[in-house]
Amino acid sequence: MTRFKTEDIPFSVSVIDMDWHVTDIPERYGSGWTGYTWNRDLFPDPRGFLQWLKDDDRMVTLNLHPADGVRGFEEAYEAMAVAMGVDPESDVRIPFDFSDRTFIENYFTKLHHPHEADGVDFWWIDWQQGANSKMKGLDPLWMLNHYHALDIARDGNRPLIFSRYAGPGSHRYPVGFSGDTIISWASLQFQPYFTATASNIGYGWWSHDIGGHQRGEKDDELSTRWLQYGVFSPIMRLHSTMSIFNGKEPWRYSTDAANVMKKYLRLRHQLVPYIYTMNARNHFDGLPLVSPMYYEHPEDDQAYNVPNQFYFGTELIVAPMVTPMHRKLHMTAATAWLPEGEWFDFFNGHRYRGGKQIRLFRYLEDQGVLAKAGAIVPLGRHLEHSNALHNPDDLEVVVFPGASNRFTLFEDDSTGIAHRDGVNVETTFALDWEARELTIAAPTGHRDLLPENRSITLILRGVREGYVQRDGESVTGVYDHATQSLRVELGEVTDTITLSLQVEMSTN
Repeated sequence: MTRFKTEDIPFSVSVIDMDWHVTDIPERYGSGWTGYTWNRDLFPDPRGFLQWLKDDDRMVTLNLHPADGVRGFEEAYEAMAVAMGVDPESDVRIPFDFSDRTFIENYFTKLHHPHEADGVDFWWIDWQQGANSKMKGLDPLWMLNHYHALDIARDGNRPLIFSRYAGPGSHRYPVGFSGDTIISWASLQFQPYFTATASNIGYGWWSHDIGGHQRGEKDDELSTRWLQYGVFSPIMRLHSTMSIFNGKEPWRYSTDAANVMKKYLRLRHQLVPYIYTMNARNHFDGLPLVSPMYYEHPEDDQAYNVPNQFYFGTELIVAPMVTPMHRKLHMTAATAWLPEGEWFDFFNGHRYRGGKQIRLFRYLEDQGVLAKAGAIVPLGRHLEHSNALHNPDDLEVVVFPGASNRFTLFEDDSTGIAHRDGVNVETTFALDWEARELTIAAPTGHRDLLPENRSITLILRGVREGYVQRDGESVTGVYDHATQSLRVELGEVTDTITLSLQVEMSTN
């Protein structure tokens, strides 16, 4: 964690796998797979450790494998035994039984609430699915998901849990986990299709092991491409088996690969305002962040012929690079279908005409991300050596020319459930391309949720050199030829403003 911060790589959640608890236990107790007692050889001060992570703006989740119940070596055994009517001196295993109301209640109050009081934010429920239950037909993973979601929300928190896939319908509760992924190009090629089509059963908050979990071999290019795709996944989660060869830390790879990884991990953090707005849309309207192309173009046969291509929210489409590069060209390619209209490379502003299939060729540092004409993408400004995820003091709003469009940024307190009752704030950006005007509306709703002083930077991408006028006066901007972008610092914006965009689309 310290190295990530030193390397200026932001992370918002620390996922601590099963070695947080004691795993080397006396043989008479069986496997160390299940545990609730901190391993103090690795974590001598658990509460201090959790607080240290949280002081650095990281949420924390711990891994659970509850199947073996509660055994005599656990610190919580005595309290659990008394609550369950078992003699604490007997050393008898208290079986895991989620068909027993008394066990369920004590499972939370004796085993989990003390850890939450120390700083655990939510739980990762792992490898518990199946038919091993005292009640016929009861899948314990479903029950765990249900009651963990209810319990974590008991004090007005959001019912956030992280859990393995338990079958269709199980997306009701958790951030989903696909299970351990094989490290291979074939596995990477499958992930975009698999993740996008998970939306067909409503599973929008789907995550997989970015970079792969097991087997395979160390491959700088594969790991970089997987991470780049992961930035445009619903959940950006690096994961691997415990091996010096499989670790996903960028500094384990070549300098070129590491620099690209760092760049994209920073981008993911910057994308949070956009992703948060799209996840609010998912929450209120049931429209997932990632969806197959045929969601927006159901009558066009071409939309069904690009299974690895997907919409990332309302403004972007992604055709990820999932094959090895040509060793002489040092590039790889992906086939992309562009719907009718104008499209722009998200990163460099290169313009494409739609209504056809094209081949996108990209170097290692580039990914196939396209913005529709008129796209409006709000970003947070990168804060060096920071994991902060508060509503940003500085917004960078990337706008692409060519069509009129509106985008409404959604923000709330990011922790509780008051958003369900309308406690939020919205800021609308409206582009009238025919008039060459961009209106930034004054925020509406609970403006106290916003920073006291918020500055906005406008980035017009895919345009020729030009200028922006505000109230009839030109605002100084800086043009970057490499990205075909005009960057204009607007400063603090509190009331509605309309900007005159004295620019034209790029000619490429």
